[in-house]
Amino acid sequence: MANVIEKGLSQAIAERRATPSFTGELIPEEDLKKILQAGLNAPSGYNLQPWRFVVVHTPEQRKRLRAVCFNQAKVEEASAVVVACGDLEGWRSTDLEEMVRLGLPNGMPENYAAAVKKSIPQFMENHPNQEAWLNRHVMIALTTMMWMAEVMGYDTAPMEGFEPDKVAELLKLPASYRVVALLALGHRKGADKYFGGRFKPSRLVFDDEFGKPLPFESE
Repeated sequence: MANVIEKGLSQAIAERRATPSFTGELIPEEDLKKILQAGLNAPSGYNLQPWRFVVVHTPEQRKRLRAVCFNQAKVEEASAVVVACGDLEGWRSTDLEEMVRLGLPNGMPENYAAAVKKSIPQFMENHPNQEAWLNRHVMIALTTMMWMAEVMGYDTAPMEGFEPDKVAELLKLPASYRVVALLALGHRKGADKYFGGRFKPSRLVFDDEFGKPLPFESE
């Protein structure tokens, strides 16, 4: 039976913690599909959707993945681990064509379609840091998956502790793919991680220019 517990987004954001350990209880397929689809619906620059995801769920593969993630037990304990990657060359091959093909019947103007076929290659060719561009978009999608999982009552652990080249080799990724982050999914085992606190908005958010507090933060 699919998980039917759903929290409000505000509650999920306030209560989410990085889960240190998982029970290993399986996630129903339809729930996993919903979590993945949330990420696929995320926004991206030019709607190029440069992300690629590998769902590692078999015990044997999760064990191998653990070995290239500094032996973190949660990789093997989780119901599934989503390995979020980005394709540096996707826009050169079929992503741009597919984006235009999908856009035209949904309201994309013909002149815009013709323009982006020229402007996107120019933008990407001249971008000073394509990997940074890629990482930003992949993380938007992976974070969207994380929130969907939390809203549905699952626990999550976003992870950056891994050896990228070894992960890529294990998953047989194409040479143009970059491993950005991992997301462990499942139900937590034991107590949740403590709440580490958050800085006050006055320390982090400013009005029009750095150092100027927002009017409602000065009250």
